[in-house]
Formats: sequence, structure tokens, C-alpha cells
Amino acid sequence: MIQSMTGYARYEQKADWGTAVWEIRSVNQRYLETYFRLPETFRSLENSLREQFRKKLQRGKVECKLSLQVDEAQQSALSINEDLAKSVIASAKWVSQHSAAGQLNPIDVLKWPGVVAAQDQDMDELQKDVLAALEKTTNDFIENRKSEGAAIDKMLQERLDGVTTQVAFVRERMPEVMAWQRERLLTRFEEAKVELEPQRVEQEMVMLAQKTDVAEELDRLDAHVEEARKILKKGGPCGRRLDFMMQEFNREANTLASKSINSDITAAAVELKVLIEQMREQIQNIE
Repeated sequence: MIQSMTGYARYEQKADWGTAVWEIRSVNQRYLETYFRLPETFRSLENSLREQFRKKLQRGKVECKLSLQVDEAQQSALSINEDLAKSVIASAKWVSQHSAAGQLNPIDVLKWPGVVAAQDQDMDELQKDVLAALEKTTNDFIENRKSEGAAIDKMLQERLDGVTTQVAFVRERMPEVMAWQRERLLTRFEEAKVELEPQRVEQEMVMLAQKTDVAEELDRLDAHVEEARKILKKGGPCGRRLDFMMQEFNREANTLASKSINSDITAAAVELKVLIEQMREQIQNIE
């Protein structure tokens, strides 16, 4: 299955500690580029997260954002360092006995550095939950890219069918076109009152046939269609290979147009170019 380089996923994880929201979006890019917007407490994970994305994705400009809201009621509880508090109180009493200082204010004791500390949220638990949410978001993101890839695959298969139809049309019309060209050539000779030996006429027709022979181009177009279908069936990161195939398609279509001696063949060559361009535009979205 092929994947599109464009995709989006959002996942919200709720827990006792609060809420985490992951958002992942990507657009077309020649190579894989990953950008992270993380809270400061998760900055240290950026390199490992980037490596995880590299294992799952090949191409695209990917932006990954984490929004974290911690429940303040669950975030911390006050913890008093009793030994330090007693020491501060004893020192304050000694100072008050030997100076004109007023009575000891309990709030001042609590404000003393180290007396009161906030018990931090369990970061191991929080990090575990957040990374599990990222895994879920990443899976949804990849499924989204696969879904878009399936739509592109369907469109490409339809255009390949169109190429096959045009090739079959040209191949069927060529004997009729050559017969028409033969009559046209003989008519011109008659109008010019030029009498040629039958052998010379055949030589002229052979030369004309060589100049307008498109059998090789038609065979190559059929071969390119078959190869493109094989690539799509194999799936995986195949955007660059398909892009190269479109160059080959274009080369044969241009040659076919240059050899055209009939309006029907010219119209078929133009239609081929339209189909190829439509495929090429969609292939730019494939990983």
C-alpha cells in the first residue's frame, strides 16, 4: 500500500495528572523533515522522538505538537522540613532574646528557603502516559496517510486505464491512417502530373512508414503502464520511482505527437499528455 505525504492526526489523553493533546500534520517534502513543539519538561525527548519518526516515515515535512495541561490540584502538596523549621525557630528565638526584635511570625518561618517544598508530579508516570498517547497519535497519523494513499492509488489506476485505452486506439487506427496517407500521396502525384513506377511508389511509402511508425512508442507505453502497476502493487515508499516513470511516459507521448500525421492520432497524443500530467501531480504527494 502506498502512503500520501500529507496527513493529520489529533489525540487527547486524559489522566489524573491532567490532559495531554498531541497533533501531528505533514505536507509534501523531498526528504523527511521533523519539527517538534514540546513543553520544556519534554525537550530532552526530541532526539529520540525524531528517531522514532524516521523508523516509520520516509518523506514529508512533519510537525508534531504537544499541549500539556497539568491539574494544579493534583500537581503538588506541601511538605515541611521539620528539622530545618525547628532550627529556624530556635535561631529566631535566640535572636529575639538578645535584641529588640518582635515576636516570631510563623509565616516568616514558612518563607525561609527549604522549609516548605512542593512535591513534584511523578514525571515517570506522566511521561509514560504522554508517550503512550504519542504512539496512538502516530498510528492514527499513518493510517490517515494510508487512506489518502489509497485514494491516490485509485486515481492513478484510472489514469493508467486511460493510457491503455489511448494506446489501443492509436494502434487500431494506424493501418487506416497509413492507407489514408498512401491515397493522399498518390493523389498528390496525380495532381502534379508525376508518373512514378510502382517500385518507386512503394519506396516512398516505406520511407513514409518509417517516419510515422509509432509501434515502438506504443509498446513502450504499454510496458510503462505494466511497470507502474507493479510499483503501485508493491507499495511502500515509491514516489520517486513513480516520478521517474512519468518522465518515461512523457518521452513516449512526445515522440508519438511528433510522428503524428492524423488529427485523431494528435488528439490521442494530447490526451496521453493530459493523463500523464494528472498522474505526475498526484505522484508528488506520494511518500
